Amino acid sequence: MYLLDTNIWLERLLDQARSAEVGAFLDRTPSSDLFITDFAFHSIGVVLNRLNRLGALARFVQDTFVNGDVTIVHLEPEDTDGVINAIKRFKLDFDDAYY
Repeated sequence: MYLLDTNIWLERLLDQARSAEVGAFLDRTPSSDLFITDFAFHSIGVVLNRLNRLGALARFVQDTFVNGDVTIVHLEPEDTDGVINAIKRFKLDFDDAYY
């Protein structure tokens, strides 16, 4: 099981420096073993919208969720204490503690 951060997905979607490395990982890992938080998913949407890359967003959704088997993980409001504890314990930003 792999919980992939926003930046991992964006690395590939935006063809950045380590895009090939991410692509190789995605090629060898069954999509059913991949997870993304709803926070990360929405962050990807925000970034791609700002960059006017809505086609990339549509392809990402199609490849990842419709044709793939990636699971979106979400937290309920009552899970916030766990996020706060992770922020304090590991000195994380909110987005990194959101698990």
